[in-house]
Amino acid sequence: SWYMFFFQHGLSNHVVAANDLAFIDMLWSQWSPGFDAREDVKHVKAALRAPEHLTAALGYYRATLGDGKRDPELAALQQRMGGEYPAQPLLYLHGDNDGCVGREVAIAAQAMSPSHIRYEFVANAGHFMQLEQPQRVNQLIVDFLAE
Repeated sequence: SWYMFFFQHGLSNHVVAANDLAFIDMLWSQWSPGFDAREDVKHVKAALRAPEHLTAALGYYRATLGDGKRDPELAALQQRMGGEYPAQPLLYLHGDNDGCVGREVAIAAQAMSPSHIRYEFVANAGHFMQLEQPQRVNQLIVDFLAE
């Protein structure tokens, strides 16, 4: 997604912070269309108003794409975690209306995944499905754990 690349640049700190973090409003409205996230976004913005908190949040995205700042002491662990599928059963949940990671991405991943990875698509939910459809998400998790 475009924002992953945008967040790599230091200028993104200033753009995201501008106009009382209006960038966050835009992302949430695109990622979970139709969801009234005003109350949730209020808390997100409160947390990100401190520049060091915003830098830490953007650091997650910067670390995801780059490997220049990884701790050498963790190299062996990171190598072990490599590209293998975990052997245990997994549950992957995806909102049908996710504007951040499109449904087609999850469908493509599902087609390549071993059978012990279960995919569930949550209707009437976007990227923040646990906020949009909490009962449905909780039920899917409980059912999975009970199996």
